[in-house]
Amino acid sequence: MLAVLSATLAFSASSPTTVETARRVTLEPAVSPYNASASSWAFHSTPPAEQMIKLTTVLRIDESRLALLEQTLYQVSDPTHPAYGQHKSHAELAALLAVPQRRVDLVVDFWRRSGAAAVELHPTRDTLTVAISVAEHVTMVGELHQFPRPRVLQAAPSASKQSVASWPNSCKSSACANAVTPSVLAARYNFPATQTAVAGNSMAVAEFQGQYYKPDDLAYFNSHCGADAAVAHQIGGNVPSAGVEAELDVEYTSVSGVAGATAQQITSLTSPPLVHSVSYGNDEAQQTSKEYMLSVNTALMKAGTMGLSILFASGDQGVCGREGCGFLFHKFHPDFPAGSPYVTAVGGTDFATAGVIGDEKAWTDGGGGFSDTFAMPSYQQAAVSAYLSSAEANLPKASLFNAKGRGYPDVAALAGTQNPYCVVTSGGFEGVGGTSAASPVVAAIFARLNGLRLAKGGKPLGFLNPFIYQNAAAFNDVKQGVNTGGGGAGGFQAIGGWDAATGVGTPDYGKLAQLV
Repeated sequence: MLAVLSATLAFSASSPTTVETARRVTLEPAVSPYNASASSWAFHSTPPAEQMIKLTTVLRIDESRLALLEQTLYQVSDPTHPAYGQHKSHAELAALLAVPQRRVDLVVDFWRRSGAAAVELHPTRDTLTVAISVAEHVTMVGELHQFPRPRVLQAAPSASKQSVASWPNSCKSSACANAVTPSVLAARYNFPATQTAVAGNSMAVAEFQGQYYKPDDLAYFNSHCGADAAVAHQIGGNVPSAGVEAELDVEYTSVSGVAGATAQQITSLTSPPLVHSVSYGNDEAQQTSKEYMLSVNTALMKAGTMGLSILFASGDQGVCGREGCGFLFHKFHPDFPAGSPYVTAVGGTDFATAGVIGDEKAWTDGGGGFSDTFAMPSYQQAAVSAYLSSAEANLPKASLFNAKGRGYPDVAALAGTQNPYCVVTSGGFEGVGGTSAASPVVAAIFARLNGLRLAKGGKPLGFLNPFIYQNAAAFNDVKQGVNTGGGGAGGFQAIGGWDAATGVGTPDYGKLAQLV
Protein backbone atom coordinates (compact mmCIF):
# COMPACT_ATOMS: atom_id res chain seq x y z
CA MET A 1 0.00 0.00 0.00
CA LEU A 2 1.77 3.32 0.62
CA ALA A 3 5.51 5.32 1.29
CA VAL A 4 5.95 8.88 0.01
CA LEU A 5 6.70 11.78 -2.33
CA SER A 6 10.35 12.64 -2.56
CA ALA A 7 12.78 15.42 -1.79
CA THR A 8 10.49 18.42 -1.86
CA LEU A 9 7.93 16.73 0.34
CA ALA A 10 10.74 15.89 2.74
CA PHE A 11 10.65 12.27 1.64
CA SER A 12 13.86 10.86 0.24
CA ALA A 13 15.72 7.61 -0.23
CA SER A 14 16.78 7.94 3.38
CA SER A 15 13.20 7.91 4.64
CA PRO A 16 12.25 4.86 6.74
CA THR A 17 9.33 4.13 4.46
CA THR A 18 8.47 0.97 2.60
CA VAL A 19 6.04 -0.15 -0.03
CA GLU A 20 3.23 -2.49 0.91
CA THR A 21 2.78 -4.70 -2.15
CA ALA A 22 -0.69 -4.30 -3.59
CA ARG A 23 -2.80 -7.31 -2.73
CA ARG A 24 -3.11 -9.66 -5.68
CA VAL A 25 -5.98 -12.03 -6.25
CA THR A 26 -6.00 -14.68 -8.95
CA LEU A 27 -9.05 -14.04 -11.08
CA GLU A 28 -9.17 -17.42 -12.81
CA PRO A 29 -9.25 -20.29 -12.51
CA ALA A 30 -8.25 -20.53 -8.84
CA VAL A 31 -7.53 -18.16 -5.97
CA SER A 32 -4.02 -18.01 -4.52
CA PRO A 33 -3.77 -15.70 -1.48
CA TYR A 34 -0.65 -13.58 -1.64
CA ASN A 35 1.38 -12.66 1.43
CA ALA A 36 3.33 -9.41 1.13
CA SER A 37 6.83 -9.39 2.58
CA ALA A 38 7.46 -7.17 5.58
CA SER A 39 9.73 -4.95 3.53
CA SER A 40 10.79 -4.47 -0.07
CA TRP A 41 14.35 -3.59 0.99
CA ALA A 42 16.95 -5.82 -0.61
CA PHE A 43 20.75 -5.58 -0.89
CA HIS A 44 21.73 -4.33 -4.32
CA SER A 45 25.42 -3.40 -4.28
CA THR A 46 28.09 -1.38 -2.51
CA PRO A 47 28.45 2.04 -4.18
CA PRO A 48 31.90 3.24 -5.24
CA ALA A 49 33.47 5.94 -3.08
CA GLU A 50 33.16 8.54 -5.83
CA GLN A 51 29.45 7.95 -6.43
CA MET A 52 27.35 11.05 -5.90
CA ILE A 53 24.41 10.84 -3.51
CA LYS A 54 21.65 13.37 -3.00
CA LEU A 55 20.63 14.50 0.47
CA THR A 56 17.68 16.68 1.43
CA THR A 57 18.21 19.34 4.08
CA VAL A 58 15.12 21.01 5.52
CA LEU A 59 15.87 24.44 6.97
CA ARG A 60 14.26 25.58 10.20
CA ILE A 61 11.19 27.76 9.77
CA ASP A 62 10.27 30.07 12.64
CA GLU A 63 7.19 28.95 14.58
CA SER A 64 5.31 32.17 13.83
CA ARG A 65 5.82 31.57 10.12
CA LEU A 66 4.64 27.95 10.35
CA ALA A 67 1.51 29.16 12.09
CA LEU A 68 0.98 31.69 9.30
CA LEU A 69 1.44 28.93 6.70
CA GLU A 70 -1.22 26.79 8.37
CA GLN A 71 -3.57 29.76 8.68
CA THR A 72 -3.09 30.59 5.00
CA LEU A 73 -3.68 26.97 3.98
CA TYR A 74 -7.03 26.87 5.77
CA GLN A 75 -8.09 30.24 4.39
CA VAL A 76 -7.43 29.38 0.73
CA SER A 77 -8.99 25.90 1.22
CA ASP A 78 -12.19 26.87 3.06
CA PRO A 79 -15.16 27.43 0.69
CA THR A 80 -16.69 29.84 3.23
CA HIS A 81 -13.61 32.10 3.55
CA PRO A 82 -13.15 35.25 1.41
CA ALA A 83 -9.65 34.05 0.43
CA TYR A 84 -10.89 30.68 -0.90
CA GLY A 85 -9.02 29.66 -4.04
CA GLN A 86 -6.38 32.39 -3.72
CA HIS A 87 -3.52 29.92 -3.94
CA LYS A 88 0.07 31.04 -3.57
CA SER A 89 3.01 31.01 -5.95
CA HIS A 90 6.55 29.86 -5.14
CA ALA A 91 7.59 33.46 -4.58
CA GLU A 92 4.62 34.17 -2.32
CA LEU A 93 5.35 31.04 -0.28
CA ALA A 94 9.00 32.00 0.04
CA ALA A 95 7.95 35.42 1.34
CA LEU A 96 5.44 33.84 3.72
CA LEU A 97 7.97 31.37 5.17
CA ALA A 98 10.64 34.09 5.33
CA VAL A 99 13.60 31.84 6.06
CA PRO A 100 16.37 34.32 6.98
CA GLN A 101 19.07 34.73 4.34
CA ARG A 102 21.76 34.24 6.99
CA ARG A 103 20.28 30.80 7.83
CA VAL A 104 20.35 29.83 4.17
CA ASP A 105 23.91 31.09 3.74
CA LEU A 106 25.20 29.25 6.82
CA VAL A 107 23.81 25.89 5.73
CA VAL A 108 24.85 26.31 2.09
CA ASP A 109 28.36 27.28 3.21
CA PHE A 110 28.55 24.25 5.50
CA TRP A 111 27.76 21.85 2.67
CA ARG A 112 30.13 23.54 0.25
CA ARG A 113 32.97 23.42 2.78
CA SER A 114 32.12 19.75 3.29
CA GLY A 115 32.80 19.03 -0.36
CA ALA A 116 29.32 19.14 -1.88
CA ALA A 117 29.47 19.23 -5.67
CA ALA A 118 26.14 21.01 -5.92
CA VAL A 119 23.75 22.69 -3.49
CA GLU A 120 20.30 23.55 -4.86
CA LEU A 121 17.95 25.87 -2.99
CA HIS A 122 14.32 25.03 -3.67
CA PRO A 123 11.99 27.83 -4.89
CA THR A 124 10.32 28.25 -1.49
CA ARG A 125 13.79 28.74 0.09
CA ASP A 126 13.26 26.30 2.97
CA THR A 127 14.82 23.14 1.51
CA LEU A 128 18.20 22.28 0.03
CA THR A 129 19.15 19.37 -2.21
CA VAL A 130 22.82 18.49 -1.80
CA ALA A 131 24.90 16.32 -4.13
CA ILE A 132 27.99 14.94 -2.42
CA SER A 133 30.39 12.02 -2.87
CA VAL A 134 31.62 9.63 -0.19
CA ALA A 135 35.08 10.73 0.93
CA GLU A 136 37.95 8.22 0.80
CA HIS A 137 38.68 8.76 4.51
CA VAL A 138 35.15 7.84 5.65
CA THR A 139 34.24 4.26 6.45
CA MET A 140 30.53 4.78 7.01
CA VAL A 141 27.83 7.44 7.19
CA GLY A 142 25.08 6.20 9.47
CA GLU A 143 21.32 6.75 9.58
CA LEU A 144 20.89 7.29 5.83
CA HIS A 145 18.72 4.18 5.67
CA GLN A 146 16.59 2.83 8.47
CA PHE A 147 14.46 -0.26 8.28
CA PRO A 148 10.90 -0.47 9.59
CA ARG A 149 10.05 -2.71 12.49
CA PRO A 150 8.43 -6.03 11.65
CA ARG A 151 4.67 -6.18 11.20
CA VAL A 152 2.13 -8.97 11.33
CA LEU A 153 1.59 -10.48 7.91
CA GLN A 154 -1.93 -11.13 6.68
CA ALA A 155 -3.12 -13.21 3.76
CA ALA A 156 -5.23 -11.51 1.12
CA PRO A 157 -8.89 -12.57 1.20
CA SER A 158 -10.23 -14.67 -1.65
CA ALA A 159 -11.91 -13.10 -4.65
CA SER A 160 -15.65 -13.54 -4.99
CA LYS A 161 -16.61 -16.30 -7.41
CA GLN A 162 -20.27 -15.39 -7.40
CA SER A 163 -21.65 -15.08 -10.93
CA VAL A 164 -23.88 -12.03 -11.28
CA ALA A 165 -25.63 -11.57 -14.61
CA SER A 166 -26.19 -7.84 -14.10
CA TRP A 167 -22.57 -7.09 -13.20
CA PRO A 168 -21.16 -4.76 -15.90
CA ASN A 169 -17.90 -5.84 -17.47
CA SER A 170 -16.39 -3.13 -19.63
CA CYS A 171 -13.25 -5.20 -20.25
CA LYS A 172 -12.99 -7.73 -23.07
CA SER A 173 -11.98 -10.58 -20.81
CA SER A 174 -13.95 -13.09 -18.80
CA ALA A 175 -11.29 -12.67 -16.13
CA CYS A 176 -12.91 -9.34 -15.22
CA ALA A 177 -16.47 -10.74 -14.97
CA ASN A 178 -16.83 -10.18 -11.22
CA ALA A 179 -14.01 -7.69 -10.76
CA VAL A 180 -14.03 -3.92 -10.46
CA THR A 181 -13.55 -2.16 -13.81
CA PRO A 182 -14.04 1.48 -14.88
CA SER A 183 -17.71 0.75 -15.68
CA VAL A 184 -18.32 -0.62 -12.18
CA LEU A 185 -16.78 2.50 -10.66
CA ALA A 186 -18.87 4.72 -12.95
CA ALA A 187 -22.03 2.90 -11.91
CA ARG A 188 -21.35 3.14 -8.19
CA TYR A 189 -19.81 6.60 -8.00
CA ASN A 190 -22.17 8.20 -10.50
CA PHE A 191 -19.78 9.70 -13.04
CA PRO A 192 -20.14 9.73 -16.85
CA ALA A 193 -18.06 7.37 -18.94
CA THR A 194 -16.45 10.25 -20.83
CA GLN A 195 -15.47 13.80 -20.02
CA THR A 196 -14.14 16.60 -22.19
CA ALA A 197 -10.52 17.40 -21.49
CA VAL A 198 -9.94 20.84 -19.96
CA ALA A 199 -6.76 22.82 -20.51
CA GLY A 200 -4.62 22.99 -17.39
CA ASN A 201 -6.25 20.02 -15.67
CA SER A 202 -3.92 17.26 -14.48
CA MET A 203 -3.30 14.56 -11.91
CA ALA A 204 -0.33 12.44 -10.88
CA VAL A 205 0.51 9.24 -9.08
CA ALA A 206 3.78 8.76 -7.19
CA GLU A 207 5.71 5.49 -7.44
CA PHE A 208 8.75 4.24 -5.52
CA GLN A 209 10.92 1.24 -4.73
CA GLY A 210 11.13 -0.63 -7.98
CA GLN A 211 7.59 0.06 -9.18
CA TYR A 212 7.35 0.62 -12.93
CA TYR A 213 4.78 0.48 -15.68
CA LYS A 214 4.92 -1.01 -19.17
CA PRO A 215 3.45 1.13 -21.94
CA ASP A 216 2.30 -2.10 -23.59
CA ASP A 217 0.27 -2.98 -20.47
CA LEU A 218 -1.40 0.43 -20.49
CA ALA A 219 -2.23 0.05 -24.18
CA TYR A 220 -3.65 -3.44 -23.54
CA PHE A 221 -5.78 -2.14 -20.66
CA ASN A 222 -7.07 0.74 -22.78
CA SER A 223 -7.96 -1.42 -25.78
CA HIS A 224 -9.64 -4.15 -23.71
CA CYS A 225 -11.38 -1.95 -21.13
CA GLY A 226 -12.39 1.08 -23.18
CA ALA A 227 -10.12 3.31 -21.09
CA ASP A 228 -7.66 6.09 -21.89
CA ALA A 229 -4.95 5.60 -19.27
CA ALA A 230 -1.82 7.51 -20.27
CA VAL A 231 1.32 9.04 -18.82
CA ALA A 232 1.67 12.51 -20.29
CA HIS A 233 4.73 13.51 -18.29
CA GLN A 234 7.19 11.40 -16.35
CA ILE A 235 9.55 12.60 -13.63
CA GLY A 236 12.32 10.12 -12.97
CA GLY A 237 13.16 6.95 -14.84
CA ASN A 238 10.92 4.07 -15.77
CA VAL A 239 12.38 0.62 -16.32
CA PRO A 240 10.39 -1.08 -19.10
CA SER A 241 8.94 -3.66 -16.74
CA ALA A 242 5.70 -4.26 -14.89
CA GLY A 243 4.95 -3.38 -11.28
CA VAL A 244 1.41 -4.16 -10.21
CA GLU A 245 1.30 -1.17 -7.82
CA ALA A 246 2.33 1.32 -10.50
CA GLU A 247 0.13 -0.21 -13.18
CA LEU A 248 -2.90 -0.24 -10.87
CA ASP A 249 -2.35 3.45 -10.11
CA VAL A 250 -1.79 4.54 -13.70
CA GLU A 251 -4.51 2.42 -15.30
CA TYR A 252 -7.19 3.71 -12.96
CA THR A 253 -6.22 7.35 -13.49
CA SER A 254 -8.32 6.80 -16.63
CA VAL A 255 -11.35 7.42 -14.39
CA SER A 256 -10.25 11.07 -14.21
CA GLY A 257 -10.72 11.79 -17.88
CA VAL A 258 -7.32 13.58 -17.93
CA ALA A 259 -3.88 12.37 -18.82
CA GLY A 260 -1.95 11.34 -15.74
CA ALA A 261 1.64 11.78 -14.72
CA THR A 262 4.11 9.83 -12.63
CA ALA A 263 5.65 12.36 -10.25
CA GLN A 264 8.12 12.22 -7.40
CA GLN A 265 8.95 15.89 -6.81
CA ILE A 266 6.10 18.35 -7.02
CA THR A 267 6.34 21.58 -5.07
CA SER A 268 9.43 22.70 -7.00
CA LEU A 269 7.76 22.24 -10.40
CA THR A 270 6.74 25.35 -12.30
CA SER A 271 3.34 23.85 -13.18
CA PRO A 272 2.80 20.82 -10.90
CA PRO A 273 -0.13 18.45 -11.45
CA LEU A 274 -3.17 19.62 -9.51
CA VAL A 275 -4.16 16.28 -7.90
CA HIS A 276 -1.76 13.68 -6.50
CA SER A 277 -2.47 10.15 -5.33
CA VAL A 278 0.13 8.39 -3.20
CA SER A 279 -0.18 4.74 -2.19
CA TYR A 280 2.82 4.54 0.12
CA GLY A 281 3.61 5.16 3.79
CA ASN A 282 4.20 3.61 7.17
CA ASP A 283 3.12 3.80 10.80
CA GLU A 284 3.81 6.86 12.94
CA ALA A 285 5.79 4.58 15.24
CA GLN A 286 8.12 3.65 12.37
CA GLN A 287 9.11 7.20 11.40
CA THR A 288 12.56 8.54 12.20
CA SER A 289 11.28 11.19 14.58
CA LYS A 290 8.47 13.63 15.27
CA GLU A 291 10.67 16.31 13.69
CA TYR A 292 10.72 14.30 10.48
CA MET A 293 6.92 14.13 10.43
CA LEU A 294 6.65 17.85 11.16
CA SER A 295 8.94 18.56 8.20
CA VAL A 296 6.69 16.42 6.03
CA ASN A 297 3.67 18.36 7.29
CA THR A 298 5.32 21.64 6.33
CA ALA A 299 5.84 20.38 2.78
CA LEU A 300 2.24 19.17 2.62
CA MET A 301 0.96 22.55 3.82
CA LYS A 302 3.00 24.26 1.10
CA ALA A 303 1.47 21.98 -1.52
CA GLY A 304 -2.07 22.72 -0.34
CA THR A 305 -1.42 26.46 -0.19
CA MET A 306 -0.27 26.27 -3.82
CA GLY A 307 -3.63 24.74 -4.76
CA LEU A 308 -2.56 21.09 -4.95
CA SER A 309 -4.69 18.20 -3.68
CA ILE A 310 -2.68 15.41 -1.99
CA LEU A 311 -4.44 12.09 -1.30
CA PHE A 312 -2.86 9.17 0.58
CA ALA A 313 -4.08 5.61 0.93
CA SER A 314 -4.95 4.88 4.56
CA GLY A 315 -3.20 1.51 4.81
CA ASP A 316 -4.05 -2.17 4.46
CA GLN A 317 -3.56 -3.53 7.99
CA GLY A 318 -6.63 -2.11 9.69
CA VAL A 319 -6.14 -0.44 13.06
CA CYS A 320 -2.92 -2.29 13.86
CA GLY A 321 -0.86 -0.84 11.01
CA ARG A 322 2.36 -2.34 9.69
CA GLU A 323 3.66 -2.49 13.26
CA GLY A 324 0.92 -4.86 14.40
CA CYS A 325 -0.91 -4.67 17.71
CA GLY A 326 1.07 -7.40 19.45
CA PHE A 327 -0.34 -10.37 21.33
CA LEU A 328 -1.72 -8.23 24.17
CA PHE A 329 -3.09 -5.41 21.99
CA HIS A 330 -1.43 -2.63 23.94
CA LYS A 331 -2.07 0.04 21.29
CA PHE A 332 -3.38 0.63 17.79
CA HIS A 333 -0.76 2.02 15.38
CA PRO A 334 -1.94 4.91 13.21
CA ASP A 335 -0.57 5.41 9.71
CA PHE A 336 1.59 8.23 8.40
CA PRO A 337 1.30 10.29 6.23
CA ALA A 338 -2.38 9.24 6.09
CA GLY A 339 -2.77 10.53 9.65
CA SER A 340 -1.38 13.96 8.78
CA PRO A 341 -3.97 16.76 9.10
CA TYR A 342 -2.81 18.17 5.76
CA VAL A 343 -3.63 15.26 3.43
CA THR A 344 -6.86 13.62 2.34
CA ALA A 345 -6.73 10.03 3.60
CA VAL A 346 -8.63 7.42 1.58
CA GLY A 347 -9.95 4.30 3.33
CA GLY A 348 -11.32 1.08 1.87
CA THR A 349 -14.71 -0.53 1.33
CA ASP A 350 -16.31 -3.66 -0.09
CA PHE A 351 -19.77 -3.96 -1.54
CA ALA A 352 -22.16 -4.83 1.27
CA THR A 353 -23.40 -7.76 -0.83
CA ALA A 354 -20.75 -9.60 -2.79
CA GLY A 355 -21.17 -9.05 -6.50
CA VAL A 356 -23.94 -6.45 -6.14
CA ILE A 357 -23.18 -2.84 -7.05
CA GLY A 358 -24.82 -0.82 -4.30
CA ASP A 359 -24.32 -0.09 -0.63
CA GLU A 360 -20.82 -0.53 0.74
CA LYS A 361 -19.30 -1.71 4.01
CA ALA A 362 -15.95 -1.01 5.64
CA TRP A 363 -13.17 -3.25 4.36
CA THR A 364 -11.83 -5.30 7.25
CA ASP A 365 -8.22 -4.44 6.46
CA GLY A 366 -8.70 -0.75 5.65
CA GLY A 367 -6.54 1.60 7.69
CA GLY A 368 -8.15 4.13 9.99
CA GLY A 369 -8.11 5.52 13.49
CA PHE A 370 -6.56 8.47 15.32
CA SER A 371 -3.11 10.01 15.21
CA ASP A 372 -0.88 9.68 18.25
CA THR A 373 1.11 12.72 17.10
CA PHE A 374 -1.23 15.34 15.62
CA ALA A 375 -4.21 17.01 17.25
CA MET A 376 -7.69 16.89 15.76
CA PRO A 377 -7.93 19.72 13.19
CA SER A 378 -10.79 22.20 13.33
CA TYR A 379 -12.26 21.22 9.97
CA GLN A 380 -13.28 17.79 11.31
CA GLN A 381 -13.94 18.64 14.95
CA ALA A 382 -17.74 18.48 14.78
CA ALA A 383 -17.91 15.30 12.67
CA VAL A 384 -15.35 13.35 14.70
CA SER A 385 -16.72 14.50 18.05
CA ALA A 386 -20.17 13.27 17.01
CA TYR A 387 -18.69 9.86 16.22
CA LEU A 388 -16.82 9.62 19.51
CA SER A 389 -19.94 10.48 21.49
CA SER A 390 -22.24 8.08 19.61
CA ALA A 391 -23.40 4.97 21.44
CA GLU A 392 -23.78 3.33 18.03
CA ALA A 393 -20.01 3.55 17.46
CA ASN A 394 -19.27 0.88 20.09
CA LEU A 395 -15.72 2.19 20.36
CA PRO A 396 -12.71 0.02 21.24
CA LYS A 397 -11.12 0.39 24.66
CA ALA A 398 -10.03 3.98 25.29
CA SER A 399 -6.46 2.87 26.04
CA LEU A 400 -6.02 1.58 22.48
CA PHE A 401 -6.25 4.92 20.67
CA ASN A 402 -5.86 8.68 21.11
CA ALA A 403 -9.36 10.14 21.00
CA LYS A 404 -7.94 13.68 20.80
CA GLY A 405 -5.90 12.96 17.69
CA ARG A 406 -6.53 13.67 14.02
CA GLY A 407 -9.11 11.15 12.85
CA TYR A 408 -8.72 9.40 9.52
CA PRO A 409 -9.65 8.41 6.82
CA ASP A 410 -11.52 11.37 5.38
CA VAL A 411 -13.20 9.47 2.54
CA ALA A 412 -13.19 5.96 1.13
CA ALA A 413 -13.69 3.89 -2.03
CA LEU A 414 -13.71 0.25 -3.09
CA ALA A 415 -10.52 -1.50 -1.98
CA GLY A 416 -11.36 -4.98 -0.70
CA THR A 417 -10.56 -8.15 -2.60
CA GLN A 418 -14.11 -9.48 -2.38
CA ASN A 419 -14.45 -7.99 -5.86
CA PRO A 420 -10.86 -7.03 -6.81
CA TYR A 421 -9.81 -4.46 -9.38
CA CYS A 422 -9.07 -5.89 -12.82
CA VAL A 423 -5.55 -4.73 -13.73
CA VAL A 424 -3.32 -5.52 -16.69
CA THR A 425 0.20 -6.32 -15.55
CA SER A 426 2.95 -8.33 -17.27
CA GLY A 427 0.72 -8.73 -20.30
CA GLY A 428 -2.35 -10.22 -18.62
CA PHE A 429 -5.25 -9.47 -16.30
CA GLU A 430 -4.82 -9.83 -12.56
CA GLY A 431 -7.03 -9.06 -9.56
CA VAL A 432 -5.69 -6.43 -7.16
CA GLY A 433 -7.11 -4.99 -3.95
CA GLY A 434 -6.12 -2.53 -1.23
CA THR A 435 -6.41 1.15 -0.44
CA SER A 436 -3.76 1.51 -3.15
CA ALA A 437 -6.73 1.05 -5.47
CA ALA A 438 -9.09 3.35 -3.58
CA SER A 439 -6.76 6.37 -3.47
CA PRO A 440 -6.19 6.87 -7.23
CA VAL A 441 -9.91 6.38 -7.87
CA VAL A 442 -10.94 9.11 -5.42
CA ALA A 443 -8.13 11.32 -6.73
CA ALA A 444 -9.38 10.80 -10.28
CA ILE A 445 -12.91 11.84 -9.31
CA PHE A 446 -11.61 15.06 -7.75
CA ALA A 447 -9.52 15.65 -10.89
CA ARG A 448 -12.79 15.50 -12.85
CA LEU A 449 -14.28 18.04 -10.46
CA ASN A 450 -11.28 20.31 -10.97
CA GLY A 451 -12.01 20.09 -14.70
CA LEU A 452 -15.52 21.42 -14.09
CA ARG A 453 -14.16 24.36 -12.09
CA LEU A 454 -11.42 25.18 -14.59
CA ALA A 455 -13.87 25.04 -17.50
CA LYS A 456 -15.83 27.83 -15.81
CA GLY A 457 -12.71 29.91 -15.24
CA GLY A 458 -12.47 28.89 -11.60
CA LYS A 459 -9.60 27.76 -9.41
CA PRO A 460 -8.69 24.15 -8.54
CA LEU A 461 -10.03 22.72 -5.29
CA GLY A 462 -6.60 22.50 -3.67
CA PHE A 463 -6.50 21.05 -0.14
CA LEU A 464 -9.76 19.09 -0.10
CA ASN A 465 -10.62 18.43 3.54
CA PRO A 466 -12.51 21.64 4.44
CA PHE A 467 -14.65 21.17 1.31
CA ILE A 468 -15.24 17.49 2.10
CA TYR A 469 -16.39 18.00 5.68
CA GLN A 470 -18.61 20.94 4.72
CA ASN A 471 -20.27 18.80 2.03
CA ALA A 472 -20.46 15.36 3.64
CA ALA A 473 -23.99 14.87 2.23
CA ALA A 474 -22.46 14.57 -1.25
CA PHE A 475 -20.83 11.26 -0.26
CA ASN A 476 -22.37 7.80 0.05
CA ASP A 477 -22.53 7.24 3.80
CA VAL A 478 -21.12 3.81 4.71
CA LYS A 479 -22.91 2.38 7.73
CA GLN A 480 -21.71 -1.23 7.89
CA GLY A 481 -18.51 -3.10 8.67
CA VAL A 482 -15.48 -2.65 10.90
CA ASN A 483 -11.77 -2.22 10.13
CA THR A 484 -10.23 -4.70 12.50
CA GLY A 485 -7.36 -5.67 10.27
CA GLY A 486 -7.62 -9.16 11.75
CA GLY A 487 -7.04 -7.81 15.24
CA GLY A 488 -8.81 -9.67 18.01
CA ALA A 489 -9.35 -6.43 19.94
CA GLY A 490 -11.78 -5.13 17.31
CA GLY A 491 -11.53 -1.90 15.38
CA PHE A 492 -13.70 1.04 14.42
CA GLN A 493 -17.24 0.49 13.20
CA ALA A 494 -18.75 2.27 10.21
CA ILE A 495 -21.88 4.15 11.28
CA GLY A 496 -23.99 7.02 9.97
CA GLY A 497 -21.85 10.16 9.55
CA TRP A 498 -18.06 10.23 9.79
CA ASP A 499 -16.34 7.18 11.23
CA ALA A 500 -12.75 6.01 11.64
CA ALA A 501 -13.20 3.23 9.08
CA THR A 502 -14.64 5.02 6.03
CA GLY A 503 -14.56 8.75 6.81
CA VAL A 504 -17.60 10.62 5.49
CA GLY A 505 -18.12 7.86 2.90
CA THR A 506 -17.53 7.25 -0.81
CA PRO A 507 -17.89 9.94 -3.50
CA ASP A 508 -21.05 10.66 -5.48
CA TYR A 509 -19.73 12.57 -8.48
CA GLY A 510 -23.18 13.74 -9.53
CA LYS A 511 -23.81 15.42 -6.19
CA LEU A 512 -20.29 16.79 -5.93
CA ALA A 513 -20.50 18.25 -9.44
CA GLN A 514 -23.41 20.40 -8.29
CA LEU A 515 -21.24 21.92 -5.56
CA VAL A 516 -18.11 22.92 -7.45
